[in-house]
Amino acid sequence: MPVSVAAIDPALFRQTLGHYPTGVAAVTALDEAGVPLALVVGSFTSVSLDPPLVGFLPDKRSTTWPLIHSAGHFAVNILGSDQTALCRQLAGKGEKMAGVAWHVSANNLPILDDALVSIECRIAWVHEAGDHHFVLGQVLDMKVQREGDPMLFHRGQYGGFAALS
Repeated sequence: MPVSVAAIDPALFRQTLGHYPTGVAAVTALDEAGVPLALVVGSFTSVSLDPPLVGFLPDKRSTTWPLIHSAGHFAVNILGSDQTALCRQLAGKGEKMAGVAWHVSANNLPILDDALVSIECRIAWVHEAGDHHFVLGQVLDMKVQREGDPMLFHRGQYGGFAALS
């Protein structure tokens, strides 16, 4: 029996899916001049253990994503719940990395010094997915940089994790 696809109101879609919390990560790379690039995503996920693959979904309207794509590799920096100001800065326009502590890894990727975790990847595959791209990254290296609660985005707000007792 065929299934019909109903038109879904974008506002209802956003409101409904806003009830599902997502982690917050900064995707970073260096442009050809060595300038650090940053893009904040709430769509990062693990994909495969063997081989180790991760993915994220940048908006097609992003002006930073094409520059990261051109670099051919990227780092995912998992932000902590104590990094709201950094998240807002990296999600903004202009010099996103001004005043941000970071270092260049052995894979020539900018790693945020205070991120909880860094995951370095090469771009393995990019596929169009509606108004986003689906980016699949092959993991090259990874490190837990510090302990802490991850930043979460839920119903339009940033927050942290609360364990069940």
